[in-house]
Amino acid sequence: MAERTACVERNTLETQIKVSINLDGTGKARFAIGVPFLEHMLDQIARHGLIDLDIECRGDLHIDDHHTVEDVGITLGQAFAKAIGDKKGIVRYGHSYVPLDEALSRVVVDFSGRPGLSLHVPYTRARVGSFDVDLFQEFFQGFVNHAQLTLHIDNLRGSNTHHQIETVFKAFGRALRMAVELDPRMAGQTPSTKGCL
Repeated sequence: MAERTACVERNTLETQIKVSINLDGTGKARFAIGVPFLEHMLDQIARHGLIDLDIECRGDLHIDDHHTVEDVGITLGQAFAKAIGDKKGIVRYGHSYVPLDEALSRVVVDFSGRPGLSLHVPYTRARVGSFDVDLFQEFFQGFVNHAQLTLHIDNLRGSNTHHQIETVFKAFGRALRMAVELDPRMAGQTPSTKGCL
């Protein structure tokens, strides 16, 4: 089996980012981004998705976290698209429900080749520590646009904002893991009646 890995660099006047990914990893993660809460959430993707992630970013954090969070989403999406390749043999769809105490989230993904985001998280607070939770919309939109997948995120319940977000990222990791798995019954085939994704 060919290695499903990728290394992507993205440099703008606002951020300089390098992402390395292994879709068939063990959940190892290393981050040097400068936004601790984002790093904590990315660790959930790695750990629960069994995806090795190494992300470095130098961003204009003296302004705010916006460009860094959005651009990490974009670059991670580019790395996913590169690592997954032509998508032959993958399961394609993935879903997961994850609870954390009072919070429960559902995430469903489809590596359809068509970017689409439906995000429904009724945050109970605007910030977790100093982190603006609205920035996760930008992260997921950037990821979706560049990984070329359809993503539905629903926080079904929760009163603690940290728990709400953490259930989303854990479920996202597990849904990604399911979707990118190689299906032995689909070996070499594209999981679409169109013949391409």
